[in-house]
Amino acid sequence: MSGKEIPINAADGGDFMGYLAPPPSGNGPGVVVIQEIFGVNDVMRGLTDSFAEAGYMALCPDLFWRQEPGIQLTDGSEEEWARAFELFNGFNLDKGVQDLDSTIETLRDVDGCSGKVGTVGFCLGGRLAFLTATRTKADAAVSYYGVMLTEHIGETINAPMILHVPTEDQFVSPEQQAEVRAALEGNDKVKVLGAYAYPVSHRLFGVVESDTFEDVADLFRSHLGLGPVEVLPVTDAIQRRKDMG
Repeated sequence: MSGKEIPINAADGGDFMGYLAPPPSGNGPGVVVIQEIFGVNDVMRGLTDSFAEAGYMALCPDLFWRQEPGIQLTDGSEEEWARAFELFNGFNLDKGVQDLDSTIETLRDVDGCSGKVGTVGFCLGGRLAFLTATRTKADAAVSYYGVMLTEHIGETINAPMILHVPTEDQFVSPEQQAEVRAALEGNDKVKVLGAYAYPVSHRLFGVVESDTFEDVADLFRSHLGLGPVEVLPVTDAIQRRKDMG
């Protein structure tokens, strides 16, 4: 891992950890990487490193800190899945968005950050990435297989966003997918993409198959101001996890 942990001040007091990875040049636009239900684990840190390698100042905040700081789980055991769902069920969504707003504004002020900040999230993080486009001043957002989006499709989308909706997802029914697509149809701020169908334990692996990181690169180039990047190397981190079995 090439990054370091930094403190982020919470709006309502206290502070929480964020894993910060700078780009090789030391300068670039910011990207907030938003965790799955397993915390800021090796996978999330690897993704954050990969965004940094692509030229972004990348920061992944610990959003479970209000329940238990420093959570790092895997999807390798029933016990870890059970704990992950406990944390998910105990998660205060509004406080989580507030913490993301604090993370975005903290990243803007990091030495070397251009001041432009986008977000990208997976699963729970996909839901939260959607909400950064409606409730924060993020400059762009990318949501991967976000859950419970039907609860938020009535909110005004303020930032350009890519919404990655898998064709099959055990956590998001076809009916919910159709509702999301119908609600966002014609919204010029949102691009909805279909994706690879994948088993529940390997949802992140579908991102490798989907080739959507080129779309992410295009969105961030347009709205965050980074120079030409042919494709983000983020899939390398996901592929390493997949190879581990």
